Amino acid sequence: QVHLVESEGGLVQAGGSLRLSCAASGNTFSAYAMGWFRQAPGSEREFVAAIRWNRVGAYYSDSVKGRFTVSKDQAKNTVYLQMNSLKPEDTAVYYCAAATTGPGNIPLSAFKYDFYGQGTQVTVSL
Repeated sequence: QVHLVESEGGLVQAGGSLRLSCAASGNTFSAYAMGWFRQAPGSEREFVAAIRWNRVGAYYSDSVKGRFTVSKDQAKNTVYLQMNSLKPEDTAVYYCAAATTGPGNIPLSAFKYDFYGQGTQVTVSL
């Protein structure tokens, strides 16, 4: 089991920045990749970014590439999502996730992730 707790999101104006963190506990050495997903009302859960936990490598969705950065601090068992140049369409509940099946490519499907945090609301206003 891997337990994930996201930091509080918030309300930010368009063009602003926000950093989310996700603290992992439990069987963290079993994690292969740590990902961020988001879900807006009436929409499916969408892949945002992910990073390999014990190796180098990260991947981003086209919608956030160049604006968001995913990073990790293994000593703290924490993964981060730095979000810059935020847009109203970034408004969603953001979820941290852990995938324990590897090696291979970073999984992009929500079904490939075994554990999720409780989610945190990010709202971007005009």
